[in-house]
Amino acid sequence: MGRKKGLPINGWLILDKPLEMSSTQALSKARYILNARKAGHAGTLDPAATGVLPLAFGEATKTVSYFQAATKTYRFTARWGAATNTDDAEGEFIQTSDSRPSEEQVQEAARTLTGEISQVPPQYSAIKVKGERAYALARKGEDVKLSARKVFVLDLRLLSHTGEESEFECHCSKGTYIRSLARDMGESMGCFGHVTALRRTAVGQFTENDAFSLDELEKIVQSAPTENVLLPVEAPLDDIPALYITDNEASRLKNGQSVVLFSKDGQRRMNDAGLDPKSANDTVLARTYKKPIALVDIKGVEMKPVRVLNV
Repeated sequence: MGRKKGLPINGWLILDKPLEMSSTQALSKARYILNARKAGHAGTLDPAATGVLPLAFGEATKTVSYFQAATKTYRFTARWGAATNTDDAEGEFIQTSDSRPSEEQVQEAARTLTGEISQVPPQYSAIKVKGERAYALARKGEDVKLSARKVFVLDLRLLSHTGEESEFECHCSKGTYIRSLARDMGESMGCFGHVTALRRTAVGQFTENDAFSLDELEKIVQSAPTENVLLPVEAPLDDIPALYITDNEASRLKNGQSVVLFSKDGQRRMNDAGLDPKSANDTVLARTYKKPIALVDIKGVEMKPVRVLNV
């Protein structure tokens, strides 16, 4: 059997993805810089977008699915007067208008797209249609029909308006397409619109202030330990209750065995974690005072390991 390539690095890196690079390319570059054995990313960014791209290394990849539902924040610019086939500046004009909206019209259009909305994704998107990516079909000249989906826009705020362009900040749920927001605002105002600049400034609790560029990453790892750029494996799990366990309980979970917290001490620890021993039914991070041990499903006073974290 061949030796596994790379180092067993564990933790999260918040990358500031550069322009004109896919999320997969950015992940590969960061993985190469860190010489990491295993990696994945949470939340894809288009090549034409920049900003926060959380990267999971090693055991942190086991926590990605628990982070997928995190809300996201974007800053973007919409240009009015033209619609494109990609809903951004990368595409070809398909409709144009001499009309330009007032600031009041833009604010009203943004208001109508706040809350739970039904949104049709761009045809140039990574959504699969009969086993193929929508953008691949669109590039072949096929007329891609995508179904509307429910998304939630917590806030869509106008930052500035010049007539030709408007800049916004958007805080939204997973699955929300910013390009679709610009397109739909333009259509509602009768002037058409598309995105010309897009930056993701936050994913969950991770913000652009936590992020490293690829150039910064390369310079840091040349002169300092890799740990200087990594956040802990459990970093994105703030919304999941943390239940402190004993070393003996940790050993059982690591061996794939269930743990029952019948004792008064066990039930006290459950109460400290905000869990009701009589009716608990939740996903919990089981940890000792030194490190995380496993993500577990807990029902009543019994917990079963779902993802053991070997850190």
